[in-house]
Amino acid sequence: MLSLQFTQFTRRVIPLVAVVSLALVGFTPILVAIGEEVTTPDPRLTEADTAFAAGVKLVQEGSPESLQQALVELNQALILYQQLGLGSQAAETFLGLGLVYKTLGDLRASLEAYQEALSYYQSSDRILDAAYSLNQIGKIHYELGNYQKAVEVYQQAIIFYTQGGDLRGKAYALNNLGAVYEPLGKFQEALEAYTQALELHERANNRVGLASSLNNLGLLYDALGNFELSLDYYKRSLSLWQELNDVRGEASTLNNIGLYHESQDDFQPALQSFQQALGRYQEIGDLRGEATTLNNIGFTYTRLENWNAAQQSYQQALPLWEEIGNRSGLGSTLNNIGVVSAALGEFDRALEFYQQALVIRQEIGDRSREALSLYRIAIAQRELGNQDDSLMAIQAAIEIIEDLRTHVVSQDLRTSFFASKQEYYEFYIDLLMDFHQQNPGQGYDGLALAVSERAKARSLLDLLAEISGEVQGGIDPQILAEKQQIQQQLAAAEERRIQLLSQQHTDSQKTAIDNELEQLLIKYRSIFGQIRATSPRYAALTQPEPLNLAEIQESVIDKDSVLLAYFVGEKRSFLWIVTHNYISSYELPGREVLEAETKRFRDSFIFGNLRIRRTLAENAGKNLGQILLEPLSNYTDKSRVLIVPYGVLNFVPFVALAYQSSDEEYRPLIITREVVTLPSASALAVLRNELFGRQPAERYLAILADPVFGTNDERLHNNNEITSTSLPPDLEQSARESGILFDRLPFTQTEAEQIVSLFPAESFSKEYGFAATREVAISDKMSQYRIIHYATHGILNSQNPELSGLVLSLVNPDGQPVNGFVRLHDIFNLNLPADLVVLSACETGLGQQVRGEGLVGLTRGFMYAGAARVVVSLWSVDDQATAELMVLFYRYMLDNGLSPAAALRQAQIEIWQNSQWHSPYYWAGFTIQGEWQN
Repeated sequence: MLSLQFTQFTRRVIPLVAVVSLALVGFTPILVAIGEEVTTPDPRLTEADTAFAAGVKLVQEGSPESLQQALVELNQALILYQQLGLGSQAAETFLGLGLVYKTLGDLRASLEAYQEALSYYQSSDRILDAAYSLNQIGKIHYELGNYQKAVEVYQQAIIFYTQGGDLRGKAYALNNLGAVYEPLGKFQEALEAYTQALELHERANNRVGLASSLNNLGLLYDALGNFELSLDYYKRSLSLWQELNDVRGEASTLNNIGLYHESQDDFQPALQSFQQALGRYQEIGDLRGEATTLNNIGFTYTRLENWNAAQQSYQQALPLWEEIGNRSGLGSTLNNIGVVSAALGEFDRALEFYQQALVIRQEIGDRSREALSLYRIAIAQRELGNQDDSLMAIQAAIEIIEDLRTHVVSQDLRTSFFASKQEYYEFYIDLLMDFHQQNPGQGYDGLALAVSERAKARSLLDLLAEISGEVQGGIDPQILAEKQQIQQQLAAAEERRIQLLSQQHTDSQKTAIDNELEQLLIKYRSIFGQIRATSPRYAALTQPEPLNLAEIQESVIDKDSVLLAYFVGEKRSFLWIVTHNYISSYELPGREVLEAETKRFRDSFIFGNLRIRRTLAENAGKNLGQILLEPLSNYTDKSRVLIVPYGVLNFVPFVALAYQSSDEEYRPLIITREVVTLPSASALAVLRNELFGRQPAERYLAILADPVFGTNDERLHNNNEITSTSLPPDLEQSARESGILFDRLPFTQTEAEQIVSLFPAESFSKEYGFAATREVAISDKMSQYRIIHYATHGILNSQNPELSGLVLSLVNPDGQPVNGFVRLHDIFNLNLPADLVVLSACETGLGQQVRGEGLVGLTRGFMYAGAARVVVSLWSVDDQATAELMVLFYRYMLDNGLSPAAALRQAQIEIWQNSQWHSPYYWAGFTIQGEWQN
């Protein structure tokens, strides 16, 4: 039976639309006094008014045919009003035309009409009407993906509403502004806009607007992960909808509350909320809301493994999607029925539903969900024994997700329709290794290794998409801005195309959106051509071209090295051992076993009460070593081991593993081999290309040590006026998830002083205490040094990798809080052409969901910034032992001329040989990543 762990399901929600129109239904003309005096009625005026009224009536009918006829009537009225010189009526007619064109999907024509209305209102100082026009123009820019332009337009509308004293209009404009900030990733700005809108609705006693704003704040806090606050806003919104007897608003918020409970695994409250929402939608005859909620109920029952109830809900949704002609919803529910059938072992039936969903998704151009259907088809075909068909399906799915230009998320979708992209790769690799076992020597194992490289590249791209702030280093700002704008426009256009083709449409509408997309794609290809030509480093990061087996052997592995590349899967994992002329592969246990053994080994020496039992760590190291390193015994002629870990294995101290049999004396790997870790084999090739011919920096060493983390630090001299300070929200969340306390690291200054004593005077820079600030760390000054040493807390967040980073002083000498968190996006944007970066006090907490991207992201960030290699700790090592090891490390480099990799090895061996620090806790946490050659 198919494991639920491999499946995520379509969930749809109908939130209150964040982009709120002041004209909620149809088109209502603005009633204003007409300044021109007409003494003798002109028959053209009667004709114009008649045409205008007819146009309004046709708009209210709402069918595509009536809307087309409305254009005829409104354009006729416009011509006559302009002939009569009646600017006010002409402006109102332009507003009507703008609405009709927008409804028909002709956004460019709609924009032109609204701009004509705006021009008149601005020239006649009718600022509130101008503000209304700007509000509509902002919505068009939003739907076109011109987000920055939409921000500017809404900001101008807010100014006009303020000048005109219209609190309600200003509140709606602020609400719309918040909706635009969200896709730009400016969540703090969105929060401020929504909050201001909420306050204005309260002042204006606009209870409908208030309920809408509360709902939108709930959605935003949900997206930010503040679930308790999210639920509080939802409940306040729900209470208002109920007081207003607004059934549709009540149903929408109940649906959101249901999704909140489902996301928290509170399934019974989720079902209760969904059932209440369903009843409200049925009460008002909202078929789309009804179908959506039935789909969400089916999703929740699926997670409960109540297959019959899930299937019943999905089957009830199907005819509703068909009746309203919503093909996107139909495809999603068909796909979900396939998932339930697969879970019941009915793979033939599942395949039928997946293929029906696939046809719909291909027809409407929904490529993201097309990939999902292909992935499900691949699983079903494999279960049915059709391996060739399975391989074709998963290859097609992978091709789509690697080709996707944008991550399209509809306005009414809050949750992912996708299995994680890593699940696609995991399935592909597992299938290829089946082919290898059945056909050894045909190259399937090498192909699987290449796919694992692609998986790592995809994982980094996904991480970059999650981090707060665009990577800006290594690319011209103007080209970057153009790239961002085109991607936003593409995402908006692709989503509008999906929505259009999901429902009744005309051939001309399809042709128009296809032409718009084609023009945007031409611009997209052009801009990425410029990026490859002018910004190769940025292109290598954002458009990776992972190496295949032959390229890895040629450009990464020398004759003295052996590469061990791992991939961790749900049921089984794999190890590829590669030399410069040979590859072999091995099957390892699945994720659960590897995570348990990794945790057992780390716990055996990290926890002090276990550390004193020396044999506990040694035996755990042998056990894990037997699993991960046993085949290495066949490669005794290789002096260097290159480790490419995956997932939880990123946190394994390979230097402390031993692969001798259990009855042999414990001898850690570091005794016999130099060990270097790589984020991926392809990453090293890119790094070497960037380092080729680079001149060393002018000065030797910059070191930041012993920052001040809190008001309880004695260096604040017990100032009575100082009050305790709280951490910034992102840092507090990351510290909480990683189980980290920001205690002072007193030996780090001693460590720093001993290190700088090894360097010539005037060749180094040192910043201690309050001077060890974020501002120094991200300054251009750091680009002058060959070695950058951070003796401070670093966070390798294993749950939310985008919150990884370095922590520097969090208070100033006056005890006032300062931003000391150098986040992942800050690191990617640094300019550090350094030979070596040292992070001597990083740590992580291995939670239930262990992701290695926190460590990979941090090291890749420094490498992208220019570092040739990074030394990083995998846990918070004893302060005094770290100082001793670091001094030895630098001495071996400076006095003995060893490479950083060789110097670290010698320092670790020396610490291990000291009976006081024999435990892996004191020395094995340090790993070197990147280039091992001098």
